[in-house]
Amino acid sequence: MTRTRLLIIAAAILLLWIGFNLALHFGQKSHNQLGYNIEEQFPPDKPIVPGEVFASMLAAIVDHELHTGFGWRPNDFFLWGPKVGPDNNADRQLGIIQAVRETTRIFKDNLTKVSSNQYDPNLVIADTDFRNDALKWILPAPETKYADGVEHLQLYVKGLRDKPPTSRELNIRAVELVRLVQTWTDLLGDAHANLYRMKLDDGSAVHSWDCDHYFYHAQGYAHVMFHMIQAIEREYSLTFKDDPILKTMFDETEDALGKAAVLKPLIVLNGSPGGLFANHRRNLDAYISEARQKMYSIREELQRSPL
Repeated sequence: MTRTRLLIIAAAILLLWIGFNLALHFGQKSHNQLGYNIEEQFPPDKPIVPGEVFASMLAAIVDHELHTGFGWRPNDFFLWGPKVGPDNNADRQLGIIQAVRETTRIFKDNLTKVSSNQYDPNLVIADTDFRNDALKWILPAPETKYADGVEHLQLYVKGLRDKPPTSRELNIRAVELVRLVQTWTDLLGDAHANLYRMKLDDGSAVHSWDCDHYFYHAQGYAHVMFHMIQAIEREYSLTFKDDPILKTMFDETEDALGKAAVLKPLIVLNGSPGGLFANHRRNLDAYISEARQKMYSIREELQRSPL
């Protein structure tokens, strides 16, 4: 084989590799858009049953990860799984399911349950389903359990609309949001720690090729919180009218999380603070830390609020 032919083959392989990665990049950017519009689904002039927006948004987030793009990635078979191919969406989905689990738990334990009342049965099943091992391939596959969790969130919404209702309504007192905000703050604290992490648990250094794992996992948290805050603002719209400061803080938190949720560099770089190249973990952390600080203020406002 001549040298010219070898160069042509090498150039063709390089172009294919570049094209493949560009396709993945823009495909991920598209996938990062949930495409669930609350104002279209629940117009402001249409009355809602407390809980239906919150549950519907939570279901939409999980359903999107199961049925768009390449589906649920973290548990793909090892021959073509994340360790062989691109792992960005897999890391992002692991962050998403962790935030979904904690949000569902608070929804079940605190936002729809008061004192000695029973748990809502559909939320109990959804909470259990979402805690299935995200990396398991089969027996059972997480896709099956997560889809069942989505179905039970939808059944919860249906139960709210039944006459008489068979689901427990969301408690729309603003103070009930304290535990949810606290839980989200803890998750963002975990994200912040990983975005600044310099050493692994075994003491070895965090390498440049490790950084994208922390980046996309943190972004998964932001994705869930960004969309769930939109649901909260719709559910508590009448409550927030009497506390414009709280409404403003939620808006500002939503803005920071929205930017974090869609930040998508072509390559996650790990440049030094004074270096020529960007440090994308630090860039993402600017939005994560902003949202976290706003949530501290929201928690304080909620604890003072008589609403």
